[in-house]
Amino acid sequence: MAFPTPMAAELARATPVRGHLAYAAAKRALDVAVALTLLVLLLPLLALVGLAIVLDSPGPVFYRGERVGRFGERFIALKFRSMCANADAGTHALFVRSLLHDASACTVYKVPNDRRVTRVGAVLRRTSLDELPQLWNVLRGEMSLVGPRPDVPYAAAEYEPWMRQRLDVKPGITGLWQVSGRSRLSLLDMYRLDSAYAQDASLLLDLRILVRTVPAVLRADGAA
Repeated sequence: MAFPTPMAAELARATPVRGHLAYAAAKRALDVAVALTLLVLLLPLLALVGLAIVLDSPGPVFYRGERVGRFGERFIALKFRSMCANADAGTHALFVRSLLHDASACTVYKVPNDRRVTRVGAVLRRTSLDELPQLWNVLRGEMSLVGPRPDVPYAAAEYEPWMRQRLDVKPGITGLWQVSGRSRLSLLDMYRLDSAYAQDASLLLDLRILVRTVPAVLRADGAA
C-alpha cells in the first residue's frame, strides 16, 4: 500500500487554495472588463435616465445607500434614484424585519404600493435600470457582477447563523435570486439561494448566471 509523501500531501492541500485564487483572479478580471465596457457603451442611456429623473421629481440623480458587503464590511452602493428625495427609510426597515420573521407575509422584497416611488422610478425598477450605476461599485471592487444581493445593515443585523454564509462572497448586481424569480420568491428563499451560491461559486456558474440574466431582464421576470 502506497502512502503519500510529504510533498504529495502539501500539493493536495495547495490545490484548493490555488483553485480559489485562480477563480478570484478570473472573476475580478471579468468584472473589470465587463463593467468598464458597459459603462462606456451605456453612457448615452445613463445620461437619458439621469435627465428623466431630474425632470420627473426634484432631487439628486443618484441614490447612495449603505450596504453590507463581503465579510460584513459596509460600503456605499450607487443606484439611480427611484424614490422621492429624502424618503423615510423606516417603512422599508419595518417591512424587511417582518419578512425575516414571517416568510409567508409577502413574496415581494420591496414595499408593495410604495408611495415614495416616483413615476420614472417605477419604470426603472421594472426594467432594472436603477441598478446600472452599481457597475461603478464593481469597478471599485466593492461588488461583483455576480453575487448575492447587497443587503441593508438593519437586515444583516438580524441574520440567523446560516444566513451569514452569503457574506462569504462579494455582493453582485445579478445572482441566483435574480434569475430564479426575483420578487416572486420570499426573502428567505433569496437568502437560501445566496447561501447556495456562496458554497458553489465558480467561474462557470457565474457565466451561466450572466447568460440567464439577459432574458430575465428583458422579460422583467419577477421585477417589482
